[in-house]
Amino acid sequence: MHSDRYKNFDELAGSEDANAFRIEAEKRNSSICVLAPHGGKIEVGTSELARAVAGNRLSYYLFEGRKPKGNRDLHVTSANFNEPQAVAVVESSDVALAMHGCEGDDEVIYLGGRHEKLAASIAKALSNRGFSVGTHKNPALQGIDRSNICNRAKLGMGVQFEITRALRVRLTDKKGHLTGPSLKDFVDAINEGMSQ
Repeated sequence: MHSDRYKNFDELAGSEDANAFRIEAEKRNSSICVLAPHGGKIEVGTSELARAVAGNRLSYYLFEGRKPKGNRDLHVTSANFNEPQAVAVVESSDVALAMHGCEGDDEVIYLGGRHEKLAASIAKALSNRGFSVGTHKNPALQGIDRSNICNRAKLGMGVQFEITRALRVRLTDKKGHLTGPSLKDFVDAINEGMSQ
């Protein structure tokens, strides 16, 4: 695990150029929001996945690294992620889904967060569509900390997705290499899991 350069967003904003990152947030009339707190070039593909899941109906929030290099510096761990627009979107929702990227050459989605029932429902729907789903061995990537941004919505519990690099790259590849389940399958499965 890398350690973060910045403890929280205030520290990051005070040190980085304004062009180093971009924030996109939209509050919609939905009880669920989707986040990519490490989007853009920080954890590649997570912005695209969050945007796809939000579609045109769920609230969403993206924090995107835009530096030519060194975007890892913009990673603020989820328990300390306090960018005001993110907090506003999450606190106005009942449940938050957070898209993260982890290392891995296998195509796996690790589900965590404190909303175990919803995570289990989404896991089942993803598995039914051919995705490999599991729980990350590293407790730090299981999203169980109460202060994790995914657990700060009104219900006090959300779902954290840790998606391996191999799967993120394939799902968001514009060329659309269709070996295995697609981005549409990913979105459909999550929607199905949420509606159970």
